[in-house]
Amino acid sequence: MTGHATRTSLASELTAIGLSAGDAVLVHAALRRVGPVAGGADVILDALRDAVGPDGTILGYCDWQLGDAERDDPSLRPHLPPFDPQRSRATRDNGFFPELLRTTPGARRSGNPGASFAAMGGRADWFTADHGLDYGYGPQSPLGKLVAAHGKVLMLGAPLDTMTLLHHAEHLANIPDKRIRRFEAPMLVDGRTVWRRFEEFDTADPPDGLADDYMAEVVEAFLATGQGSRGRIGRAQSVLVEAAPLVAFGVDWLERALGRIG
Repeated sequence: MTGHATRTSLASELTAIGLSAGDAVLVHAALRRVGPVAGGADVILDALRDAVGPDGTILGYCDWQLGDAERDDPSLRPHLPPFDPQRSRATRDNGFFPELLRTTPGARRSGNPGASFAAMGGRADWFTADHGLDYGYGPQSPLGKLVAAHGKVLMLGAPLDTMTLLHHAEHLANIPDKRIRRFEAPMLVDGRTVWRRFEEFDTADPPDGLADDYMAEVVEAFLATGQGSRGRIGRAQSVLVEAAPLVAFGVDWLERALGRIG
């Protein structure tokens, strides 16, 4: 491909890969892989909104920029700003897209600091409301709602081992010796900073016995069954999958790989 992608060309390619009006789609994006775009990164978001229409919803995984080293240093605790869904930055580890989405007028953000999601569109309020503060990748999360809503996940040039939806599969799977992470984090409550204790299945590393990039293996195995689709968005090799079938596949894969199913 030569020249610049446009809002129209990107929306057409998004439709061709399988996005439809009314879809809810969680987007992981490596925006630079899209190549030059007339109007820049905001046009990519505009094209996504065009593809799903006014009733559709775009989601992005934000997390939070506050790091463990800062949070766990007692001398820094009095100086740390609390998590505020309206102001706290998305972690840079997830690329530019989540912060682009979060800061676009009309976006909403869920209230779990470490597992927060941004959403924009017809069901943004529903997706981001009542996010469980403990076990934030479980059923009471935007990921759980994405499955319930028969939503989709778009890997827009993003590596397949960054498929956050598989953290939901990890939560649901009956696998031995799940690591539990307990920590404290500051939150903004009624205008003041409150340190709250959190409990979560550890998502920082894969379950014991699996490779660091095991998520890519799961997604590739899912695609090999004929489910999902591949396509090029701008210059970015991309993948689109339906959330519910992928989670069911991921749960089964994890339980087989880790010994719960013969």
